[in-house]
Amino acid sequence: MDRSLSVAAAVAAVALVCFSGLCRGERLGARECEDLGFTGLALCSDCNALSEFVKDQELVEDCRKCCTEDSDDSISKLTFSGAIIEVCMRKLVFYPEVVGFLEEDKDDFPYMEARYSYGSPPKLIMLDDKGEHKETIRQWHLYVFCFPSTFLMQSCNNLTTTMIDNWKREHIRQFLKEKVKPVKSDS
Repeated sequence: MDRSLSVAAAVAAVALVCFSGLCRGERLGARECEDLGFTGLALCSDCNALSEFVKDQELVEDCRKCCTEDSDDSISKLTFSGAIIEVCMRKLVFYPEVVGFLEEDKDDFPYMEARYSYGSPPKLIMLDDKGEHKETIRQWHLYVFCFPSTFLMQSCNNLTTTMIDNWKREHIRQFLKEKVKPVKSDS
């Protein structure tokens, strides 16, 4: 009797997971993930680490809908066709490396444009081959899930952050060289 009850509970749990969208491989779009606080650059194994520290199952499911499948080289294979660097003109004074990049290096990247948006922290908006918004690279506030002493660390417990406001010009250049592969036109 106990065994049949356990089997029934397991079947119910699997059905619940499938109906929640995880079995269907339901994925959210880039904007939906960004609204939830995920950039889509997190590996799905990061969601497992998140589940160990945060007992909010809905948050973990959202993470899994926005993550990139793990492989030996998943993140290094991820490329984009263009980029927009977005920042608030008033906040630029606080980001001298971003200013340096915009003033001296931007012209080396014809597939990248600068967009000034009031109140926006520095971020890179990555574009697909149709020029559509694919991912946003900016500061993740994952330190909420870390111990207070790790507040200033860029990673803790396998949850890494991407903070372009702290990047040096060289880091922005390197990231764009590695991750942006413009589509070549046939003309």
